[in-house]
Amino acid sequence: MCRSIQPLRGPDGTVTDEEVRAAALQFVRKVSGYRQPSKVNSEAFEAAVDAVADASRELMDQLVGKPPARRPPRLRYPETAASKG
Repeated sequence: MCRSIQPLRGPDGTVTDEEVRAAALQFVRKVSGYRQPSKVNSEAFEAAVDAVADASRELMDQLVGKPPARRPPRLRYPETAASKG
C-alpha cells in the first residue's frame, strides 16, 4: 500500500464527506497514474472517484466499534543487540 495513504477513521470513529472524497481522489490518482486526467478521460476519472467515495462512505457507516489502536511506526533501521552495548 502507498505509504502516504492514512486511515480515515479517527479515535472517535467519525469521518467527514470531504475527507472521504479526498481519500477517494488520492486512491484513483494512484491507481490510474493520472494527477489530472485529460478531457477525454475526465468523466471516467470522476465516476471512479465517486464510486470509491461511495464505497468508502458505506464502509465507514457500517463499521461498528472503535477503530483499532495505531501502532507506532516501525524504525527503518532498528538497533541491533550489538550496537546497544
